[in-house]
Amino acid sequence: MEIKQLITFKTAAENLNFTHTAKILNFAQSSVTAQIKSLESELGKPLFERLGKRLILTEDGEKFKLYADKMIMLNEEAKQAISGDKESAGSLIIGAPESQCTYRLPQILKEFKNQYPNVKVVFKPAYSDEKAREQLLEGALDFAFIMDTSKPEDVLKVEKLIQEDFKMVASPDHPFVTKKEIQSTDLIHETLLLTETGCSYRNLFEEMLSAEGVYPLNKIEFVSVEAIKQCVMVGLGIAVLPSMVVETELKMGKMTELAWNGFPSPVFTQIAWHKDKWMTPHLQAFIQLTRHILN
Repeated sequence: MEIKQLITFKTAAENLNFTHTAKILNFAQSSVTAQIKSLESELGKPLFERLGKRLILTEDGEKFKLYADKMIMLNEEAKQAISGDKESAGSLIIGAPESQCTYRLPQILKEFKNQYPNVKVVFKPAYSDEKAREQLLEGALDFAFIMDTSKPEDVLKVEKLIQEDFKMVASPDHPFVTKKEIQSTDLIHETLLLTETGCSYRNLFEEMLSAEGVYPLNKIEFVSVEAIKQCVMVGLGIAVLPSMVVETELKMGKMTELAWNGFPSPVFTQIAWHKDKWMTPHLQAFIQLTRHILN
């Protein structure tokens, strides 16, 4: 198999449209079809199937995409390792939770693009820290931000940067605003506004409640931290969020911090990458910038 075929397959797998793939790669559609058929013939398995007008990856296609991504990435790394040219084009795929993407990464990205203007940077949402770890192990991510307690790692290199502060917040007219201290038992009949399942600080919050025998019945789950903030401000419920996320709204009086003692174990923003990852110049530069700016 040729690298050109792998790039065509990867592009088609991401777009699920051969016509669009041909336009992106500046190929004739017949060339895209021929390359995919050649790959399928070599592998002995279909990579795509059509369901009506929809093109989807087969189960074998999903598996092969992981290896195609790795082979394409390795090809780029080999070129850069030989050339030693930091200005050569490349890519960097970074996993990060929404809070990091919104409040921390813009400054890092600005500095990085000044140094490496030709490197393509792709951010992938990582709502679950376990999912980010899984994608690092699979090679789907080059680098990830993880917000979690400190845990031992075997295959990943994980580096703590910042200990995060969390706040329990509610609307300014919530009756808990006047309470001197919020206990877990106070939350039994409250509506809790939660991040997605798998989010580390949601897990810590629910583990803390269950350890005290508290199982609130009223929960609403969101994929967006910004959506949670809006719902807090209109009085829909209570949330526990990183301080950096709610700092502006607290200063403006749009929400109020409740008297809550926080998590029993500290939570850190950490950076992680596979221990066997080839450290390209632009990946090393991104890690160094992240350390410098966040510390």
